[in-house]
Amino acid sequence: MGNPNSGKTSLFNRLTGLRAHTANFSGTTVEHRRGRANLGSQMAEIIDLPGLYSLDATTLDERVASEIALGRGPVKPDALVLVVDATNLERNLFLASQLIESAGKSKLPVMVALNMTDLAAKHGVKIDAPQLAEDLGCQVVPVSARTGSGLEELKQRMGTLVDAPKVPQVDTLCQCNSCRGCAFSQRFDWAESIARRASGDPSVTLGRTTEKIDRVLTHKVVGLLAFAAVMFVTFWLIYSLATYPMHWIEALTAWAGETLSHWLPEGDLQSLLVDGVVGGVGGMLVFLPQICILFFMLALLEDSGYLSRAAFVMDRLMRRVGLPGKAFVPMLSAHACAIPAIMATRVIEDRRDRLATILVLPLLTCSARLPVYALVVALVFNDQPLMGATLFTAAYCLGITAALTVGWVFKKTLLKGDTRPLVIELPNYRRPSLRNALLQTFDRAMVFIQNAGTTILVIMVVLWAASTYPKTSVEDLPTEVQQQITQLESTGNSVGAERLLAQHASERSIAGRLGKAVEPVFAPLGFDWKVSVGVMTSFAAREAVVGTLSVLYGMGEDLDEKEMPQLTERLQQARHSDGSPVFTTATCLSLLVFYVLAMQCLPTQVVTRRETGKWSWAVLQFGYMTVLAYTGALITYQTAVFCGLG
Repeated sequence: MGNPNSGKTSLFNRLTGLRAHTANFSGTTVEHRRGRANLGSQMAEIIDLPGLYSLDATTLDERVASEIALGRGPVKPDALVLVVDATNLERNLFLASQLIESAGKSKLPVMVALNMTDLAAKHGVKIDAPQLAEDLGCQVVPVSARTGSGLEELKQRMGTLVDAPKVPQVDTLCQCNSCRGCAFSQRFDWAESIARRASGDPSVTLGRTTEKIDRVLTHKVVGLLAFAAVMFVTFWLIYSLATYPMHWIEALTAWAGETLSHWLPEGDLQSLLVDGVVGGVGGMLVFLPQICILFFMLALLEDSGYLSRAAFVMDRLMRRVGLPGKAFVPMLSAHACAIPAIMATRVIEDRRDRLATILVLPLLTCSARLPVYALVVALVFNDQPLMGATLFTAAYCLGITAALTVGWVFKKTLLKGDTRPLVIELPNYRRPSLRNALLQTFDRAMVFIQNAGTTILVIMVVLWAASTYPKTSVEDLPTEVQQQITQLESTGNSVGAERLLAQHASERSIAGRLGKAVEPVFAPLGFDWKVSVGVMTSFAAREAVVGTLSVLYGMGEDLDEKEMPQLTERLQQARHSDGSPVFTTATCLSLLVFYVLAMQCLPTQVVTRRETGKWSWAVLQFGYMTVLAYTGALITYQTAVFCGLG
C-alpha cells in the first residue's frame, strides 16, 4: 500500500516482474495487480493496491484499498507493506499513522519500505531509518525501486514478517475525538515531528528545482503551450511509429491467410479460417501497436511527475464542460483510436467523471474514420483540395463539439453532480524508469489481448458468417449475370469475374438482405440499400464501409491506392433506377455526418463493457450515438436537399 506517486507500483514490478497480472476485485470494477515473488524460503503472492492518501476514502478505488487494510475487504492479507516516499516523508507519514494504528488493533503485521532513497540522497537528504523505525514501532527498510538497491533485504524482511508476524506496538496517536478536524490536525503535527526527527527539513532542498520548473509548466499560457507540445510529440509517435508494426501485422495476416489458402482446399473451412479467424485476429492485433505506444508514453509521463501538471493545467478548461482535467489526455488519444483512449481513462479517479469520459470518447475522430472521410471528400470535392481540407476539418470539429456537448449533458443528467474538485499531488520531478514503463505496457497489452481481444475475435467471426452465408454460386445467379461472368472468363479477365460474383454474393448474404430490409429506415438519410449494407458491415470496423461499397460496386474488397480513384469514379456514376445519381452532395454530407457521430465499432463496445464492468453502459453508448448520428444525418440530408444539393 502507499500514496499515489510513492513508487509503489515500481516496487511491485521489481518484486514480481513478468510474473504479475491485472484483475478486478470480485464484485467490483476496481483493478489491482497481483504476482508471485520469492521471499527467501517461500513463494508469496503480492497484491498492489490502488494508491490512497488516507483510510478515510472518497473514491471507489480508495475505498476498496482502505477496507482491505482494515480487514473488511475482498481479500484478507497476511501482512501489509507500506511504501513511503523518502523525498516527501511528512506527507506519506499521515497514511502511516492511520495504517499502523488500525493494524495494531486488528493484529495485522506491518512494515515500511522507504522508497526513493537514491533520489533523496542525491538532494542531500539523509534519513535515519533506525530512528524512524523506533518512532513508527515497525520495521523500516530503505530501498530504491528505480535502481533495485535494498531489494534483497526487503524480500528477506517480508519473508520474515510472514513467517514470524510482528504486530506494530505504538501508542494511539490522537486522543482527541471531539471533532474530525482536530484529529486530522494532530496527525499532521505528528507526521511533521516524526519527519523532522528522522530527516531534518528535506522540503528546503527538494522543492527548489521543482518550483522553478513548475513556474513554467503550470503557467496559464506557457503551461498550455508546453502541454500541447508534449501531446503533439506523443501522438506523432503513435501515428508514425505505430505505422510500421501495424503494416507488419497486416502483412503477417495476409501471409498467414495466403498460406492457409494454399494448404486448405477451397470451401467453407478455408473461408472461416482465412477470412474469419485469421482476419479477425489481424483485425484485433492491428490496434496493439497504438495501445502499446500510448501506454508506454503515459507511463513515462506519469513516472516523471509531468502528468499531474498536465491535469492541473487542463482542469480549468475541462471543468467548463463538466469533465476533469485528466480527461484531456484520453480525449486526445481518441483521435488515434478510441480503444486505448478508453483504457487510458483509468487515470481519472472519480467514477462519474470516468464514465462520462468513456461514453463520449468514441465521438472523437479516430484513424478508422479517415478512409470514410477521404472517400466522401473525393466524391464531393475531388478537384478542390482547399474545400476538401475544409470539409475534413469540419468533420473533426463536429466530433470534438459533439463530445464536449454530450459530456456536459451527461454530467447534468444521468451522471449528475459537480465535477470532483482537482485535489492532486504535484510530485517532485524525477527520471522515469524505462523498465517500469515497459512492464506496464506489457501488462496493458496482455489485458487487451486476453479480455477484449477474445470477444473482438468472436464478433469478427459472426460478422464473417453474416457476410458469407447463404453461399452463392454462379448457377444461382440470373442468366444475364452468368453470361457476363462467362464472357469475362473467356477473355482472361478472371479478376473481373470474381469481383462480379462477389458483388452478387454479398447482395444475397445475410448482411446484404439485412441491408435491404433496413433500407426504408435509412432512406430519409439518402442511403440506398448498398450504403445500408455498408452500415451493417462496418460494425466490425468503421473503415469496412469502403470495402463493402467496393465489393457491391464490382471493384473487389482489397483495393490498393491506385484503384481508389476508380472506385470514386464508379460511385459518382452510380444511378438509381430512375436515372438520378446515388451519391449526391446531400447524400455524401449525410454519410459523413453519420460516420462522425455513429458508434459503428463493436471492438470499442467490448472495451467499454470491460472498463465499466457492465454491458448496460456499452448499450447506452451505442444507443445514444446511433440516435445522435441518425438525427444529425437526417437534418443534414434534408437541409441539403432543401438547399438544392440533393
